[in-house]
Amino acid sequence: MKVKYATIIVEDMDESIKFYTEVMGLKIDSQHNPQPGVTITLLKGEGDAMIELIMNTEHETGLFSVGMDVEDINTTVEELKSKGAKITMEPTPITVGTLAFLEDPNGVKIALIQHH
Repeated sequence: MKVKYATIIVEDMDESIKFYTEVMGLKIDSQHNPQPGVTITLLKGEGDAMIELIMNTEHETGLFSVGMDVEDINTTVEELKSKGAKITMEPTPITVGTLAFLEDPNGVKIALIQHH
């Protein structure tokens, strides 16, 4: 598994982009509007991992999840289950691949994604 991103739910996308670009020195990688009322901005610094900012009204602001890139999501989920991991969402098709969620002992969401 490879750490891919940290997802942060934001109230004001413009203000958040300004902070992460002007203060933190990250660069905008891409921006998406996958559905009405949802805006996603991916920001990249050094290395491979990114910050994913999402603005919508469905979730509270703050850290939402840590994302991990996996080669075979079904095998990974089964291996994690066998080790006692709490899977909170089974593998589900999404626009860019397949997504599953689990929680660590502290309730932190970990997103597993297998890209197309």
